[in-house]
Amino acid sequence: MSVRKDYRGLGIAAALGRTALAFARQRGCRAVVLNTLMLQHRAQALYERLGFRRHRRYVLPTLYGRLANCTITVYRYELP
Repeated sequence: MSVRKDYRGLGIAAALGRTALAFARQRGCRAVVLNTLMLQHRAQALYERLGFRRHRRYVLPTLYGRLANCTITVYRYELP
């Protein structure tokens, strides 16, 4: 999920996130899982505000990922 820089801070990403969660809930999904790069601090804060919890972290399993220690954080939202 990404919002163009000019439109950030208007609640668009939060609305998109809530809509995705509602969509998954209506279809009977048990959870929503997403991945984010280690440098996306604002995105991570948004996911946590929406109720996502850190599930695990891992280094990107590519040569670049290992050399740059490119860490991926997996977030999970349990749906009722």
